[in-house]
Amino acid sequence: MKGKIIHKGLADGRWYELTLLEQLGNIGSEVGRASQAQDKDSDRFWSAVWRAIELFDLTLGDTRWKGHLKEIGRAKEVFCDAVYGGREYGSSLAELEQYFNYFAIAAMKNKFTQIKK
Repeated sequence: MKGKIIHKGLADGRWYELTLLEQLGNIGSEVGRASQAQDKDSDRFWSAVWRAIELFDLTLGDTRWKGHLKEIGRAKEVFCDAVYGGREYGSSLAELEQYFNYFAIAAMKNKFTQIKK
């Protein structure tokens, strides 16, 4: 999978139209998929992991978030730690899924608020 672009439409520019909340919420979807497949389906697990990493990388490459690169990079680091058993930070995919769900909820709330206006 290395080197192959998984999210072609997003990588071609659509990702950069999303807000940071939307980007992190989408990363959370892949974290959730990885969490659900962990210890059950190795192919699904690793596919979700690679998709999440690609979305992290797209977010880190988004020039709008220059002031947040440290936090986004740390979230990616903690995610990778969770993938490999949480040895460094004691992280778990289930906990990270909960963390990222807040971004998805906030993004949906923002969209709803804009629609109401």
